[in-house]
Amino acid sequence: MKSPLLQSRKEESSFEDVKRRIHGKLVDKLDLSRVGEMEGETLRREIRMVIEHLCDGEEIMLNRNERERLIEEVLDETFGLGPLEMLLKDTTISDILINGPKNVYVERKGQMEKTNCVFRDNNHLMQIIDRIVSKVGRRVDETCPMVDARLTDGSRVNAIIPPLALDGASVSIRRFGSNPLKLEDLLNFKAFTPEMVMLLEGSIKARLNCIVSGGTGSGKTTLLNTLSSFISNRDRIVTIEDAAELQLQQDHVVRLETRPANIEGKGMISATDLVKNALRMRPERIIIGECRGPETLDMLQAMNTGHEGSLTTLHANTPRDALARIETMIMMAGFELPLKAMRQQIASAVDLIIQASRLQGGVRRVTYITEVVGMEQDTIIMQDIYRYEQLGVDESGRARGRFIATGIRPTFMDRLEQAGVRLPSSAFRERVMMED
Repeated sequence: MKSPLLQSRKEESSFEDVKRRIHGKLVDKLDLSRVGEMEGETLRREIRMVIEHLCDGEEIMLNRNERERLIEEVLDETFGLGPLEMLLKDTTISDILINGPKNVYVERKGQMEKTNCVFRDNNHLMQIIDRIVSKVGRRVDETCPMVDARLTDGSRVNAIIPPLALDGASVSIRRFGSNPLKLEDLLNFKAFTPEMVMLLEGSIKARLNCIVSGGTGSGKTTLLNTLSSFISNRDRIVTIEDAAELQLQQDHVVRLETRPANIEGKGMISATDLVKNALRMRPERIIIGECRGPETLDMLQAMNTGHEGSLTTLHANTPRDALARIETMIMMAGFELPLKAMRQQIASAVDLIIQASRLQGGVRRVTYITEVVGMEQDTIIMQDIYRYEQLGVDESGRARGRFIATGIRPTFMDRLEQAGVRLPSSAFRERVMMED
C-alpha cells in the first residue's frame, strides 16, 4: 500500500506534467499577430477558451477544482509571473523571498513563514526573473548577475543569479502594493503619534530639509511617501531613484531613474549624474529615493543653494549614525574636504532627521525625530524632540513601548510660523504621549 505522502507527490508531479504539456501546446497554437491586437481582458478570455479546449484533449481525469487551478496557473505562466502570481495577490504579504526554485518564504504581519510555492527548476525561475527585469529595461545574465527592478504595482525586486548565488537564483521582493499605506494607516498602526505628525507636516510645509534614516525593512520608503503627501500640489518635484518605487500623488512630478552600464560596460547613468541634471530642471524640491554614495555631496549642495524642502533616505541605526554616514558618503565623492568644512555643510543643509526602526516581532516605529541645531567647534549639535522607548515585548513576541516628548521646543519654530504653520506649545510639553 502506497503512503499518502508518496501518492500526493505523484499526483502533484502528474499535475505539473499536464500543466507543462498544455502550456507548450498553447504556445504552439497562439497566433502572435492576432494576440498583439487584443486588449488585456479580451485576450485572457480568448486564451482561457483555448486552454479549456486543450484540457478536454488530455487523458488525465481532473475534477472541477483541479481543472480551474490548472487553467489559472497556465494563464499566470503565460501572462503573469507564474507561481508568484498567487503570492502577489495576497495583500497580507509584505516580503517575498526566493532562495532557489524550491524554497520560497514570505513575511506576513512581521513573521517569516515558508510557502508551498515552488518553481519547476532554476531555468523556470530564471524565465520569471527575465520577465520582470525586461519590462523595465534591465537585464540579468552571467556578465551582469545582480539587478534591481520593480513590478507594475511599484514593488521593489532584487535578483542575484548563479554563479554568484550558489543554490540557484535568489530573488527578494519588497511589496508596496497598488494602494500604499497612507497617513491614517500609519497612525492606526501606531508608527507615530498625532503630535509627531503635526511637526512633520509643518516641517514639510515650511520647506525644511529632512532625512529619513533607518535599517533595512524599517519602512523608510513608506515614510518618505507619507511625508511627500504634505508637499503642495503647486511645487515642481524631481525624484531620483535606482528603481522607481516612490508613489507621489502630486501633479507636477518628474521621475528619474538611474541606468546600469550595458554589456560593454558603457552608458551608465548614476544618481550623481541625475542630481546634477535635476538642478538644471528648475526643481522646487528634489527627492532622492536613497543616498548611498557620491550623490550625497551634490544633494547637500542643492539643499544649501536654494532647493529647500528636499527629502532623502539613508541607512543608519540612529540619527547620530546618519550624520556619520553622510560624512563617509561625502568622502566617496573623492574630495578631501576638511572635517570642519564638511560638518558645516551638513549642519547647514540638514534640518531634521526622522529615524525609522523595525523592532522585535516586525513592529515599525518612528523612534526619533531629531533636529540638527548647528555647529559648536567641530561637533554637530543635535537635539531629540520626540523619541520612542521600548519597554519589552508582549505575549506574542512583539515589541511594546512608549512615545515620549522630550520637552525641547525646536529652534525652527519661527520658520514654521513664517510658513503659516502654528503648533500648540502643549505639543512639546515633556510627557509620555502614548503607550503601546
